Amino acid sequence: MRRARKSLLLGCAAVLLAGCASMPDGGDVTSVDQSPRSEGESQVRVYGVPPQDGAQPTNIVRSFLDATTSDEADFRTATQYLAKSAKRTRRPFQVTNVLQERPKPEPKTQPNREDANGYTVTLSGSQVATVDDSHAYTPEEKPYRRTIHLIKEGGQWRIDRLPNGLVLGLSDFQRIYRSVNKYYFASYKSESQEPKANRNALVADPVYLRQRIKPITASVEALLSGPTDWLHQVTTSAFPSGTRLAASDLALDDSNALRVKLSKQAVSTDTAQCKRMAAQLFFTVQDMTRASKVSEVELLDNNDNSLCALSQEQAERDFAPSPGTGGSAKEYFIDADHKVVAMSDSATEPTPVRGPFGTGHTPLRSIAVSHGEDTVAGVSDDGRSLYVAAMEDEAKRGEPLLTSTGPVKGPDSGLTAPSWDGLGDLWIADGAGNGSRLLRMREGKGDPEEVAVPGLDGRRIKAIKVAADGIRIAILVEDKGRTTLQLGRVERGGSPAHPKLSVQELRPIAPQLEDVVAASWAGGSRLVVVGRESGGVQQMQFMETDGSASNAQTLPGVNGVKAVAASEDETRPLIADATEGIVRLPLDANWKTVAKDGTAPVYPG
Repeated sequence: MRRARKSLLLGCAAVLLAGCASMPDGGDVTSVDQSPRSEGESQVRVYGVPPQDGAQPTNIVRSFLDATTSDEADFRTATQYLAKSAKRTRRPFQVTNVLQERPKPEPKTQPNREDANGYTVTLSGSQVATVDDSHAYTPEEKPYRRTIHLIKEGGQWRIDRLPNGLVLGLSDFQRIYRSVNKYYFASYKSESQEPKANRNALVADPVYLRQRIKPITASVEALLSGPTDWLHQVTTSAFPSGTRLAASDLALDDSNALRVKLSKQAVSTDTAQCKRMAAQLFFTVQDMTRASKVSEVELLDNNDNSLCALSQEQAERDFAPSPGTGGSAKEYFIDADHKVVAMSDSATEPTPVRGPFGTGHTPLRSIAVSHGEDTVAGVSDDGRSLYVAAMEDEAKRGEPLLTSTGPVKGPDSGLTAPSWDGLGDLWIADGAGNGSRLLRMREGKGDPEEVAVPGLDGRRIKAIKVAADGIRIAILVEDKGRTTLQLGRVERGGSPAHPKLSVQELRPIAPQLEDVVAASWAGGSRLVVVGRESGGVQQMQFMETDGSASNAQTLPGVNGVKAVAASEDETRPLIADATEGIVRLPLDANWKTVAKDGTAPVYPG
């Protein structure tokens, strides 16, 4: 008991020393959600301290900033620091500025003689990112400098002018917010009528939500508000326009089922559309409540009549977010005898694949295996030729499907490693010469079609990885000796007879890394990236597609990684080409060597 009391006192002291907490002695009575908590969610709640009588302007600003980091849904305590005029105009969710450290409030160095009754405080810091009013995160490193103005109201200093939104230190941001994937259906537009187009392919759209303020309700409301700006061109929602929640607070029941009451816009939908709506809800809420499995989602009208229900089994069978991927997918690499070999998670020895690439007669430097695990694409050892062959005993290699158009200079020149999307199309870039061309071959056998990349601006493509949905593509771009990882959105324009593909709005994924060696999709909105910071050593880490650091496990180090592969099934091990050979990283374990010699490890995709 003495140890318990000591621990409690130390914990309280630590919270109080943070400058933003107190024991609440009033307020509304609210129900406690008995459903399992999300992973990483703490039972500790932080509350702001009301302003003290006679507090000076700089202390008022400092305490106000502390109060904005509280776990109050409406920032009730922070509002007490505002003058009446500011209370009416303040928009706390217009933007969230994330700084490396908490902002430093300092008195303005030069007093304004025309403002004898007011006081100005300057906030400064180093900004690392912003979160907009649609909850989308954007890395943005630059100096931060804003001013806050105070006046005396009722004899007390109060804030009457301040920037809209919030300004938080990175540690506060990571405590208050969590990354959550909303899910929308891929829109293939000009190619939407082709048999290969999966009408039920879900695309992850990551946003940042306050993890302790009605998390399930917040995630559903964010879903209903539609895709973020970056994805809205290539995704659609099954929810009719204007659909809103008809109930203000959602929670899982005792059986982990979710009942969602929707506004009248959703009532006229047919069963098929209703199931698609339920699938979007299922995977979005499942991402928010990762600690517990959602058993069912049921949609209700405003009178509590059931519109439809979708069980966990139905959702995972009919609406898997990663189309064409399965838990049985094997790991592949090229062994020392030039053979393409395969391994299951439990296997200790690789076995050659069926077909011409399992014989070792065609030396290859890179490969890609289709999501159906029935076809291999390989680039010749000299980087000039792309071959495609079925994994069948009688299959022949055939002539090159593509030949590089320029001189190949070195191991990083010529054709990049190929990549399959979940629609069965094959992608590759030709980096020979000074420029680069991004190409797609329908079903891995059609004529190469050039894909426009307007944001490339003459830079060279060193590697590509297409997501299974065919909507997003990760590109390693070289510019003046620096290699960065960019994410682009695949837009399908033109007509059904003559589609025109382009990759739009390239954006950085790991902006802190100046030399990225390899990257691979590792989930719906996550990549595993190998690179190094300026003057630093090589590191491997998970990154979200919005450019934020993932909250996934920290990866143990491994020496000299040249390539890495991950499955979009997050439970599968990583595999890498490292100094020790081909190595594998199972969940909650360390790297283990599976082959002392080998190159180009891949999962299907």
